[in-house]
Amino acid sequence: MSEAGKSSGRSRAKRLHWWNRGSGIRLRLWMAVNVVVLSLLSYGVYLLVNSSSEPVYQGLGVPAAEPRIKDRLMSGASAARTAVPEKASFTAPEGKYFGLSSTQIPWSSKKTNILAEAAGQRPTMSEYFVNWNEDFDPAAVDASYRQGMLPVISWQPWADRKHGTDQPKYALSKIADGTYDAYVTRFAKAVAGHKWPVVIRFAHEMNGAWYPWSEKRSGNHKGDYVKAWRHVHDLFEQAGADNVIWLWSPNILRPVPKVSLAELYPGDDYTDWVGTVGYAVHEKTASAVFDPTLKKLRKLTDHPIVITEAGAQPGTSKAAWISDFFKWLGKSEQDDVIGFIWFERDREQGGGADWRFTENAATLKAFRRGLADIDLTGSADLSTSATPTASSTTTTG
Repeated sequence: MSEAGKSSGRSRAKRLHWWNRGSGIRLRLWMAVNVVVLSLLSYGVYLLVNSSSEPVYQGLGVPAAEPRIKDRLMSGASAARTAVPEKASFTAPEGKYFGLSSTQIPWSSKKTNILAEAAGQRPTMSEYFVNWNEDFDPAAVDASYRQGMLPVISWQPWADRKHGTDQPKYALSKIADGTYDAYVTRFAKAVAGHKWPVVIRFAHEMNGAWYPWSEKRSGNHKGDYVKAWRHVHDLFEQAGADNVIWLWSPNILRPVPKVSLAELYPGDDYTDWVGTVGYAVHEKTASAVFDPTLKKLRKLTDHPIVITEAGAQPGTSKAAWISDFFKWLGKSEQDDVIGFIWFERDREQGGGADWRFTENAATLKAFRRGLADIDLTGSADLSTSATPTASSTTTTG
């Protein structure tokens, strides 16, 4: 080739478009485009799945089948969802509620399933705690209903336990005078807008002196508790939150025998249920733990009663106490006790002791046998399955 031809060829080579300079650039560009497209598609699927994730409620004690992505994406999937149940369908159950308070419940269906298998029955209540620096979480309520459990929100007017038993910022007088109206109203409107019934256990164990909302703490005075309760209740009514079951729940009288429950009771018009928190420490029977307090409650009101926290301290008599608890619960004298919530936590999980029924093989066996003899409301019976060992029920967190 002549020099002129070579020069012309070099000129043409220099003028080659960048697209034709090799496959490496094209490949990298194509990969980048794919990443962007896949990211957009994934985000779109995420939005569609979560926008179709309303609770699927099939009844107390009956966990809903996990919806497939195809079901969530199909336009007709919403037709399969159950209508929102009425509050009245929960306030007077035919049997008794079996509730659990444990870490990861109601958010983890795996944890619920593990404890249900251990107990031999599906739980029908889930109790969890919400502080006053937290907003209403509809996802927790949804998760509870999907697993066949009525959600019980222990709503605590404080920032957190780590701030101590005196928190004047949340004084009862401030709640009653409207300082927290914006927060309470926002919470109430969110509950009302969600529509699903929830139990609210507001400022529990108020007769003790170990929480800031005690009338002996945070600069509170006698009469402040009832004023605060009624004010919060009224704000919920104004917000249209008629899907709330109000649960007033003092501690058992043992540590505070001189505190008047009558002076702390908001009244029948401001409550739906009453309850109590009670743990066996040195008592050998459930009657010794609960009867003195229930006697006082029954003088105050005819409302249904819920044992909102129950457990027994570790020791040689724990299994025997659990057995006695269910015998006591099953007696006709306790017909107005419509349920109980077992505090399935140890010290590391927020308990003052290892209250868990799964603590060891003996306590697990006593709980499983005792629960099988109780007439429960809507609970799926798993008692025919093999009894799990205590170690197999252990979960972290």
